[in-house]
Amino acid sequence: MPQDQPPNRDVTIFAPSPILTITVEDHPAGDEIHVHAGGQGVWQARMLRRLGSSVTMCCVLTGETGVVLRHLLRDEGFAVEAVERAGRGAAYIHDRRSGERRAVATEEGDPLSRHELDELYGIVLRSALGSAVTILSGPADDATLPPDTYRRLAADLRAAGAVVVADLAGPRLDAAVEGGVLALKVSHEELQADGLLEGEDEAAIIEAARVLRERGAENVIVTRASEPLLLLDAEGVLEVAPPRLEVADHRGAGDSLFAGVVSGLARGEPVREAVTLGAAAGALNVTRHGLGSGDAEAVARLRERVATRARAAAAVPDDGVTGRVSPEGLASLAHQQEADEREGLTAEPEALS
Repeated sequence: MPQDQPPNRDVTIFAPSPILTITVEDHPAGDEIHVHAGGQGVWQARMLRRLGSSVTMCCVLTGETGVVLRHLLRDEGFAVEAVERAGRGAAYIHDRRSGERRAVATEEGDPLSRHELDELYGIVLRSALGSAVTILSGPADDATLPPDTYRRLAADLRAAGAVVVADLAGPRLDAAVEGGVLALKVSHEELQADGLLEGEDEAAIIEAARVLRERGAENVIVTRASEPLLLLDAEGVLEVAPPRLEVADHRGAGDSLFAGVVSGLARGEPVREAVTLGAAAGALNVTRHGLGSGDAEAVARLRERVATRARAAAAVPDDGVTGRVSPEGLASLAHQQEADEREGLTAEPEALS
């Protein structure tokens, strides 16, 4: 298998199916056409590069779109280790000349065959063992590969001593958590869609995060749109609020946030410190039209203005058996929340879901 660069990089990203994105914009001189690599793993990689981390993309490149994607990914400074195949690759064409994004054409791409998946699996294992952190990111389409792939990868990488983190939802989230991850990022909307969360109050979100910790995610980061994100770890709950900035495009903010967290982890920061870098990266991303883009110095300065509020582990007691929050625990949370509302936060966040 050809390799563009050696696999010993700061961060490995499992990105099964990057997307070729074509966007038509309005321009005073006429139509302006932009061609980029896209998809969750690519947007994360882009912010990681901005923050100084080197990245290896482990992916499948398919057909004509794959040929173009390889060049685009390399031009952005990513190492690319890919399974190459014929067929239909993931791509979309969007028209934004009116100011609103309109989908003109969308191609989800062909699912991976068993042989292709085996080859990609080996590539990820090899790259991850030379990296500080490995990200498990989602495919362009649910049918691309079996969700259980994420359980196997998480379990095998952890057994080999790799640091594994995930930004997933649905069956892929369930699978990765079962395999075991150091950190999991999920939005409260995704928790609701997956049936893990009823309501949007803080106590319910913390309870859902506790369940995910019980199942295998050591640190759970829950984004809440315009509300401060919540980190649940062995110490308790940390509330993290970046400054409020004007929104140009909210898309990709969650991917930039998680990339910031991973960049911090790759530098050796503990999760409670790394999450402040993530909050700053996500906040900056909403000011830009380019997904996963931003300036490292601006992120660093925004990080200084991220407000955090630590909650003691005792503030979220459970019954010691099921991991469910007890009535006393819910009462304690409600009391704490009322106190926080009276005190107020020193900074307000923007959408980071």
